[in-house]
Amino acid sequence: MTTPREDPPADDGWPDAPGDTALTIHVPEADHLVRTGSRAHVTLLYPFLPLSEIDDRTERALRDLFAAAPPLTLTFSGAELRRWPGVLYLSPSPADPLRALTKALRERWPRAVPYRGIFGDEGLDPHLTLVAGPGTDDVPDCDFTPHLPLSTTVDTVRLIVTDGRGTGWRDARAYPLAPSPSP
Repeated sequence: MTTPREDPPADDGWPDAPGDTALTIHVPEADHLVRTGSRAHVTLLYPFLPLSEIDDRTERALRDLFAAAPPLTLTFSGAELRRWPGVLYLSPSPADPLRALTKALRERWPRAVPYRGIFGDEGLDPHLTLVAGPGTDDVPDCDFTPHLPLSTTVDTVRLIVTDGRGTGWRDARAYPLAPSPSP
């Protein structure tokens, strides 16, 4: 995985089109920290397939892929508060299970290139964006560190969709991770 370039594209690199989708993990414990206009989430793959191309076969493949992954607990700590130019974010721990899910998605749907290839074919390391855009580099870490660490249990991956008009993203589907077997 790579880090963002110093010179983002003129359109901010996010030319969302109607029906664009992403596979994400919602982190409700961090919603109160996020200043981006969206809820707290870690992206597994953006963009995924356009919503119009997600048929029954794709739905089954997604359900099977996620059902093969166990639920996990992610932790976000002040030590994992990091920056890219114009972005303040938290790195989840552990990140390897998220990377494995993204890799499995990419192997199954190779045309779904993370972040449209803006950051290379592998995209970005797993992260939870807190603040992005102009002025972000001046936001002090101390605005967030008193609220950390925080943890979340991940048992669902969400397919979200945009109308492409800047009015936000909405849940389209939810895919449960495999429940842990009972002892």
